Amino acid sequence: MPPTDRRDAGFTLIEALIALAVVAVSIMAIGSVMSTNVRGVRTLEQHVTLMQTARSVMATEVPPPAEIGFGTLSGKTNGEQWRVEVGPMAGEWSAAGDKAAWIPALVRIQVRAPSGAVMDVRTVRLVHGQQKP
Repeated sequence: MPPTDRRDAGFTLIEALIALAVVAVSIMAIGSVMSTNVRGVRTLEQHVTLMQTARSVMATEVPPPAEIGFGTLSGKTNGEQWRVEVGPMAGEWSAAGDKAAWIPALVRIQVRAPSGAVMDVRTVRLVHGQQKP
């Protein structure tokens, strides 16, 4: 039977404290990673919600090409405020004799979440050429 010495029978207090410190640092690192992931997921969900609202506004609130005109529309959908601005594109658009039936217009859709996040989507639509902003 091997001899047992009380000094070799277990962990010292310092070894136990070092092990606890390593475990605590590991848990803090894991918590930090989880917190960062949660923030990233929230940001992504908010971005998706704003994009869905912008698409919905574009599909339902922007008039069809035959009816679209220069100006501003605004409203609120699912808690998000939106604003649609239709105006001429940068630069002068002219055709021979200024008789173009259609000219390109810049359509800007801005959606603002209750949290303050903003999504700004820009696209081009054709409007009747005789309109002036």
